Amino acid sequence: MILPKLLSKKKFAIYGLGTTGSSVIHYFKKNNFKDFFIWDDNKKIRNNFKKKINLKEFSKKLKEVDFIILSPGINIKKAKFRKQLMKNKHKIITDLDLFFMSGVKNKTIVVTGSNGKSTTCKIIEHMLRKSNIDSQLGGNIGTPVLSLRKRKKSIFVIEASSYQLAYSKFVKPTYAIILNISNDHLDWHGSMNNYVNSKMKIFSLQDKKGFALLNDNKLIKKLKKKGFSSKLKLVSIKPYKKIQRSIENSLLNSGANEKNMCFVYALSKILRIKDSLFIKSLKSFKGLHHRHEIFYKKRNVKFINDSKATSFEASKFALMNNENIFWIVGGLPKMKDKFYFKNIKKNIIKAYIVGKNVNFFKNELKKNVNFEISKTLKRALIQIFKKIKKLNYNKKITVLLSPASASFDQYRNFEERGNNFKKLVKLYANKSL
Repeated sequence: MILPKLLSKKKFAIYGLGTTGSSVIHYFKKNNFKDFFIWDDNKKIRNNFKKKINLKEFSKKLKEVDFIILSPGINIKKAKFRKQLMKNKHKIITDLDLFFMSGVKNKTIVVTGSNGKSTTCKIIEHMLRKSNIDSQLGGNIGTPVLSLRKRKKSIFVIEASSYQLAYSKFVKPTYAIILNISNDHLDWHGSMNNYVNSKMKIFSLQDKKGFALLNDNKLIKKLKKKGFSSKLKLVSIKPYKKIQRSIENSLLNSGANEKNMCFVYALSKILRIKDSLFIKSLKSFKGLHHRHEIFYKKRNVKFINDSKATSFEASKFALMNNENIFWIVGGLPKMKDKFYFKNIKKNIIKAYIVGKNVNFFKNELKKNVNFEISKTLKRALIQIFKKIKKLNYNKKITVLLSPASASFDQYRNFEERGNNFKKLVKLYANKSL
C-alpha cells in the first residue's frame, strides 16, 4: 500500500505505540511521510521511540491534526488525553481505516463477531490458499493490516475487532461477515447497542459490488432499516449440512466450528469454489493455538488449552463437547456476563477457580457445579492430579483450561496464560499420571 497524495497532505497523530501503532509508524516512514506525531500513555513505551513529544506539545498537536489514529483497545474515557480525544472524536480513525484509505484495490474479506473470528479467518485463508487463490491474513489476528504485502491478485482476509470498528469511518470490504454477537467488551463500549453498532460498521460503506453475510434476522432487519448498498446473503446451515459428512476433519465438524463453517461455505459459493475443491482444501486444516487446542494426552486423560475463551459464551463449546471435565475457570470477567449450565453441568466433574475475582465465579458456579478455589494454574493442576489418581483410568477424562474471562488479572494476554498452562501440564503430568 502506498500513501496517496491526498493523504500525504494531511497531518496525523498516532495514539498508542504497541504492535498496531508501530505498524502505522513503519508504514509512514516507508512512504517518506513525516508530518505525524506520536504518543503513548506509558512513558517507558514512549521513550523507546526517537520521535518524542511532551504533554503540552502533544495536547496542542491534537487540535491541529486532521486524523488521530487510535490503537485498538485504548478506551478514550480512561486515556490521559481523554478530554481532548472526546472533543476531537470526529478525527479518530484506526489502522484499518488507513488501510482502506490507502487506495487498496484488492478484494477484501472482513470478519467480525463476538466469538470465532480468528478461527474463521484462518479457515478462510487456508481454504483460499489450498484452492490456489493468493491470499493474506491480517488485522486483529497476527499481522497488522498495514504490514500486509502488496500483491495485485491477493485477497486480504482481515479479522476486525469491535475496538477497531467503533471508530472506523472508511472501512469498505468486498465481503463482510458478522458471525455472531453476544455480551462482550461492554465495559469499553458502554452499552450493548454501541457494541452492536460497532460491528455493523463493516456494512455501512460497502457498495453494490459488495456482499454482506449474516445469519441473524434481527441484525438483517436493523441493517435494512439503516439502508445498505451491498448484496445481502442470508447464511443458513442447510447448504453446509449437505456436504458436511464429506469433510474429513473432526475439528471442523465440531459444534462451534459448524456455525463458522456455514459462513465459510457460503463464501466459497460466492467465490465460485467447487465443492470438491472446498472439501479437499479443508482436510488439512489443524486449527489455532489456544482455541480448543488438544495439546497433550496421557492414558485416558486429554488436556485442552482453550485460553482464548474470554467469556462464558466462548467457553460453552468446550464444556458441551467434552465429558468428565476438570474445568479451570477464572480471571477478569466480562461485564454482564452470565453463566448458563443447562445441558452442560452433567459434563463437569469439578471446577477450579483461578485468578483474583473469586467471588464472581463462586456466585456463578454455586448451585450448579462443584468447585474449589485454586487461585493459580499451578495450584489448580496439583489439585486436579490428586483427584485423577483416585478415579478409574478407564474413564475418559478432560482437563480443560477454558477461563471464560480475560487474562489481565494475572497475565499479559491469553497467549501467555495458555502457554503457562501447557508448560505446567507437561511438567506435572509426567510425574503424576
